[in-house]
Amino acid sequence: MNKVTIKVENLKCGGCASSVKKSLHKINEVKNVEVNVETSEVEISFDSEYDQIEVYKAKLKKLGYPEFGNNSTASITKSYVSCAIGKMQQ
Repeated sequence: MNKVTIKVENLKCGGCASSVKKSLHKINEVKNVEVNVETSEVEISFDSEYDQIEVYKAKLKKLGYPEFGNNSTASITKSYVSCAIGKMQQ
C-alpha cells in the first residue's frame, strides 16, 4: 500500500472533508482517505504500482481544493459548493 499527503487550499470544515473523502474513494485504487482540516492536508492510501498523485490533485482541484499555493476565485467558489454538499451527506 502506498501513501501520499497533499496540502490543499480552502479546507474549512467537516463538510469539506466529507466531500473530499467521498469523491476520492470513487477512484478505484484508493483504499483510504484521511482529511486533517486543521493542517489542510489530505492523506491518500492507495493500491497501485503507478504514481497517481496528479489524478488526485486534479480531482481535488475540481472540487475546489487545489494544491496549496494554487488557489483562485473559481476554486474558492467551488469549495463552498462542495462543502455544502458534504454537510448534507454527513
